[in-house]
Amino acid sequence: MKVLITGANGLLGQKLVQQYEDRSDVQVIATARGENRNLSGSYIYEQMDITSSDEVDAIITNHKPDVVINTAAMTHVDHCELNPDDCWKLNVDAVDHLIKSCRKTESFIIHLSTDFIFDGKNGPYVEDDSPNPQSKYAESKLASEKLLASSGLKHAIVRTMLVYGIVHDMSRSNIILWVKKSLEEKKEIKVVDDQWRTPTLAEDLAKGCILIADKKAEGVFHISGKELLTPYDMAIATADFFELDKSLIEKVDGSIFTQPAKRPARTGFILDKARMELGYEPVTFKEGLAILKSQLAHV
Repeated sequence: MKVLITGANGLLGQKLVQQYEDRSDVQVIATARGENRNLSGSYIYEQMDITSSDEVDAIITNHKPDVVINTAAMTHVDHCELNPDDCWKLNVDAVDHLIKSCRKTESFIIHLSTDFIFDGKNGPYVEDDSPNPQSKYAESKLASEKLLASSGLKHAIVRTMLVYGIVHDMSRSNIILWVKKSLEEKKEIKVVDDQWRTPTLAEDLAKGCILIADKKAEGVFHISGKELLTPYDMAIATADFFELDKSLIEKVDGSIFTQPAKRPARTGFILDKARMELGYEPVTFKEGLAILKSQLAHV
């Protein structure tokens, strides 16, 4: 099986490339806009700007992948709010380019989406709950879902949320690393306690995508962690796990932060469909912290 990954330099992209390295039955074509930031391996790397229809078409028609996993996106919610045209180009127009090219090669598309398509009033959510996006980012991700739904192509949509993990070159941060570093430096931090999510270990998200690719399972799947936590809960758990001073963590209301984009208050996912149809089972948050700790020891 040939699998083409977009956004291969990102957190999820790197985890997918790493997990597929153990699979002799899969040829991976890793693509991203810049130079390759993955560890060396048996995969093929191609530079590809997903916003260029010509580049997308040339690479997909050349490699003819069985499966395309689209992890490329503009995910910074406030940046999307302030730059809606750029957001639309990367999150919607690029998906249209993929659809047109995959139609020629009859490739199965797995597309990453988000919990932010929901308004956060009735979480946790199942796959067929009604979306109600509250930001430009959320609107763009829902629009991309609708593009795929009307494309006629075989596809899966993977909604996820609050993904945490580390890349090998430590070029990206997340809430866990931020809390750990801040507390190690004896800095006081303010962390919100009025937003709820089911935080997702990047390795679990990659595993979920691979399960879908193997089965070519069609439809919408919620892939996340299984514990409904606030960022404050996550920060306290991080402090406890790494034996750091949690008295430096101040519980605050999200309204104290000025942010251009509105965030849903309470999302979280119900994972019954992914468990039943894919055999997906995520780690606990504490197990996720242990995985990060072991990885940090080898950075």
